[in-house]
Amino acid sequence: MHPKKQGMIMAGEDIVRMSLRELKKLKVLHAVLDKRFTQKVAASKLDLSERQVRRLVKSVREFGDGGIVHRGRGRPSNRRYSEHFKVEVLKLCQKKYTDFGPTLVSEKLLELDGMRVSRETLRQWLISAGLWEKRRKRRGHRQWRVRKECFGEMVQMDGSHHAWLP
Repeated sequence: MHPKKQGMIMAGEDIVRMSLRELKKLKVLHAVLDKRFTQKVAASKLDLSERQVRRLVKSVREFGDGGIVHRGRGRPSNRRYSEHFKVEVLKLCQKKYTDFGPTLVSEKLLELDGMRVSRETLRQWLISAGLWEKRRKRRGHRQWRVRKECFGEMVQMDGSHHAWLP
């Protein structure tokens, strides 16, 4: 399934947002909880180990339908840059590198300022700060040759080194 496609399940008063893949997994786990499937059958249907199915069943019993959703979802990464660092980088971009693209800015930040930021992270920061716009790549221009006035006028040449005809 496409990871962006998501469904919603009502859990009491709460709304749980999950992917279609998680919804299918939840349906099988509910069948296990209702004793319509064994954990072994569920494991083969979900392409997981029996131990993993036991863990998921326990999580659904304990936390309800939301127990299937990863607990790190929606939380900021532990590896993110500090807000202070981000502000400093954006200040430098406004001051020194106004007409540079994200790739060149990331290279110059490392080379001249000693600040290592990946190109993609920097691009996301610049877009959110309004300092960079997403641009679609244009197709290369296809230039047709000028038509000859008479049929057969185009010169054809043979670049081979040997004689084809005696």
